[in-house]
Amino acid sequence: MLKKVLIHAKKGIKFTVLFIIATFLIIGAIAFLYKPTYSVFINNQQVGYTEDKAKLQLKINNYIEKGEGEQNVAFVQVENLPEYKLCLLKKNIVTNDDEIYAKIKEQGITYYRYYAILENQEEKYYVPNFEEAEKVVNGLKEKGSTNIDKISILEKYETQISNLVTSEEAISKLYVEPVKVEPVVKKASAGKVNTSTTTSGAKVNLGISLIRPVSGVISSRFGARSSIRSSAHTGLDIATSRGTPIAAAASGTVTFAGDKGSYGKMIVISHGNGVQTYYAHCNALYASVGQSVSQGQTIAAVGSTGNSTGPHLHLEIRVNGIAYNPQNYLY
Repeated sequence: MLKKVLIHAKKGIKFTVLFIIATFLIIGAIAFLYKPTYSVFINNQQVGYTEDKAKLQLKINNYIEKGEGEQNVAFVQVENLPEYKLCLLKKNIVTNDDEIYAKIKEQGITYYRYYAILENQEEKYYVPNFEEAEKVVNGLKEKGSTNIDKISILEKYETQISNLVTSEEAISKLYVEPVKVEPVVKKASAGKVNTSTTTSGAKVNLGISLIRPVSGVISSRFGARSSIRSSAHTGLDIATSRGTPIAAAASGTVTFAGDKGSYGKMIVISHGNGVQTYYAHCNALYASVGQSVSQGQTIAAVGSTGNSTGPHLHLEIRVNGIAYNPQNYLY
């Protein structure tokens, strides 16, 4: 019995050895005749073979991200990326990575990123990157270009890149020099003005609405007495900085513009029905006698001419020559 077992064991070992040898011979033959490779498909069509799938795909990925090294490439759009299937290929068949890569490039659409400089929402000039675009905006700000509020930046992605300029060139072409407007000081002209000290604390109907000629701090009220005056104050003093524009409190016609003793430089506007407004101690006068002015129009600048201790507007409201308290209507 033992003898039969040993005989069977020897046969089994012999068979196993023969199987192993045969397997190695088959593997060796396959390795000698074939090589493991990848069959490459694009849009379900076989386009070739590659031995190094990772290397080929890395090259394709770099192309999608950077293109072929052109300036300002944002990305390349590729509709159909390759698919890989492992297979055994005869050693005499060559792979074609370059041809596969060329087929990828054939379908690639390159998009470029650059920046447009807009004026009034209209594209004017193009620069290669955001840093250059910021230089244009900041450069125009530093130079005080009057169109700076109309300048903006737009990021663009296009298949064709527009002509690019430098930030310096864009600044020089977009810059708009501020126009220096010197105030035209009207020559003092003749006119009649009532400067009587007759006052009234009543509130009468003026028949018009008034706006504040200036903003500031009330430094002397109507009816106040002071060592610098010979009578009660006939108006209202509003202290503010020298040169502040003075607006017409209501539309009307200038009936006096010039120097008037203690009032200094003064403008008087007649609004009809005997209603007048006085603007005194001005630094400069911008309206002349006979001129029609609209409500809010700049007629003079705050000063400290005449009997004055500092820059302020002396405002009077008179009806038929009688001075009324401006604070009944303003401030």
